[in-house]
Amino acid sequence: MDPGIVVVLCTAPSGDAEAIAELVVEKRLAACVNLFGVGSVFWWEGEVAREREELMVIKTRRDLLPALTAALKGAHPYDVPEIIALPIIDGDADYLAWVAGETRREERSGERHPPECP
Repeated sequence: MDPGIVVVLCTAPSGDAEAIAELVVEKRLAACVNLFGVGSVFWWEGEVAREREELMVIKTRRDLLPALTAALKGAHPYDVPEIIALPIIDGDADYLAWVAGETRREERSGERHPPECP
């Protein structure tokens, strides 16, 4: 089964991550974004750098990746933000249908939604 849904990983400074997450959900480029505090260690400009960041776990449709990537890069404070897409090979059909549906809606409706980001 290939549901056409992906999980995108992106890190950002804590203050920026929530705003970026809200932006991509509001634009319907993502159905849901989970935020996790993480510590990152990486090479940057010839030195080992360490940062406290937020990891965004973004659920979306594969066909939205170009638009999502553009939105993330446009809102992101980093020169080279981490944007990695992982395929979903299977999952709960109801949840995957919810992700697909929520990224297709033009406006929010009064329809019943999960009480929190699944």
